[in-house]
Amino acid sequence: ENGVYIPQADQVGSLLEGPGAKRDQKPFTLPKLSSTQHELVQKAKKYAFEQSIKSVLVKQTIAHQQQQMQNFQTTVQRQQALALMCRIYVGSINFEIKEDTIKQAFIPFGPIKSVNLSWDPVTNKHKGFAFIEYEIPEAAQLALEQMNSVMIGGRNIKVGRPSNMPQAQPIIEQLATEAKNHNRIYIASIHHDLTENDIQSVFEAFGKIVNCKLATETGKPGKHKGYGFIEFDSQQAAQDAVTSMNLFDLGGQYLRVGRAITPPDALQPMAGPGTLPTAAAVAAAAVTAKITAMDAQEQIKSLAPPGVAKPMSLGNSPSLSSSPVPPPGVVAPVPVPPVSVVVPQLGSAGIVTTTALGMVMPPAVEGVPGIVPTAVVAPTGLGVVAPVPVPTSIPVAMPAMIPLPPQDKEKELKKEEEDKKKKADEDSTQTLDQQENMKISGTNARHMVMQKLMRKTECKVMVLRNMVGPEDLDSELENEVTDECGKYGNVNRVIIYQEKQSEEEDAEIIVKIFVEFTAQSEVEKACAALNGRYFAGRIVTAEKYDEDMFNANDLSG
Repeated sequence: ENGVYIPQADQVGSLLEGPGAKRDQKPFTLPKLSSTQHELVQKAKKYAFEQSIKSVLVKQTIAHQQQQMQNFQTTVQRQQALALMCRIYVGSINFEIKEDTIKQAFIPFGPIKSVNLSWDPVTNKHKGFAFIEYEIPEAAQLALEQMNSVMIGGRNIKVGRPSNMPQAQPIIEQLATEAKNHNRIYIASIHHDLTENDIQSVFEAFGKIVNCKLATETGKPGKHKGYGFIEFDSQQAAQDAVTSMNLFDLGGQYLRVGRAITPPDALQPMAGPGTLPTAAAVAAAAVTAKITAMDAQEQIKSLAPPGVAKPMSLGNSPSLSSSPVPPPGVVAPVPVPPVSVVVPQLGSAGIVTTTALGMVMPPAVEGVPGIVPTAVVAPTGLGVVAPVPVPTSIPVAMPAMIPLPPQDKEKELKKEEEDKKKKADEDSTQTLDQQENMKISGTNARHMVMQKLMRKTECKVMVLRNMVGPEDLDSELENEVTDECGKYGNVNRVIIYQEKQSEEEDAEIIVKIFVEFTAQSEVEKACAALNGRYFAGRIVTAEKYDEDMFNANDLSG
């Protein structure tokens, strides 16, 4: 240190070899494990294997569920858009025209689900407009294109889309884009005697047909609904078919032909969040079976009865071993050849067995099976089942219940009769005068008060929440709600109430729609049908409203 050099001392003397210098030069080998250590290592390997598999499966399941939920939400939005695309609005209808006339004029374009013609209860006439809902969007689109400004009953009707269509416009445009990838056309007003082969032979003159399918009637094989789709191999062939075959007289009916506005799979039923894909499910089942087999093998190994060989490892065939010398007075079990008898699943709890000598065998608890009679089929590997013989010289009985002593049984029956009598007294009906003049005292006070409060009162008012927003209010909303709710009963009146959530100028406004029926049964029917229903992209909440508050013009509930 500090620049001072200290020389190293010379090493002199003989070199001595330490104890490690003469050690064996053989390569290092692991020490031989004892049976206990080997069992612990196997358990550690099994635990690591299980945790690894569980971690992978959990990640796969979470990712799959997220993807399924996203697909489900997308499918729901598409179904809502398709439902809106099936509806058209028909206005400027002659007041003398009835619903049958409108249906007859629009049914050539496709099957109609419903025609809602708005009626005025005062004049007993309709209000001059109607909503038509088709089964498929192409029918509505074709009617919209070909029926606008057509004269019916001396007036030119107006055909358009409902006012709530703009909210679903992005999805509708997406469906139209997907439809352009398929050169499909829609054909309606097909004569019921024509078949798919007849239609294909007529339309194949415009180009090669990839697919021709007519919608079949449910439960009527060989019958179609009068419409179908044809897919060509080129866009030009599809366009030529639409231009040439629309209003073509085929079999005495004028065909209605237009371009398909939805992809082929758009009208398939939607699937909710499902289970794992097939490959992942098979892999999970295989791993679960392997782990279960390992558990069962270890349990049989540790709890095998006398006369049964203990399997040493997974996959080894069991073999018979000599039985120990039985104690005096106990019959030694005689091993018998294996009999392939399947017994209840290992680990089923609650089974108590007794032997012929009056000895009680322990019941099986969860994860640890008890001694099971006859032969137990034990898994020895993935998909391999080997019978393990057990002694059959001990008969087994399975009593369903241990009988109670006579005194305890009498006490139990007496107690049950008292409980029944007490319950009957509490549930006995009271007159209206008794309920109104009850005295609230003693331990029975709460029950008496609740009994009075639970008397049913008739409710004839329904409130619809989250059906529309302030921006959706128009002069036709009240009529539309009246017509829709009129399906479930007689509507006395409809009140549209805008509730401001605070005193601020830009406070949120919630729109409530109150519908008064003539009977409570109609309210219950309407609530059951409308609650949870989608309307203009919203989930409607329909519930009963307190009639006393409604009669007092209190709509804040």
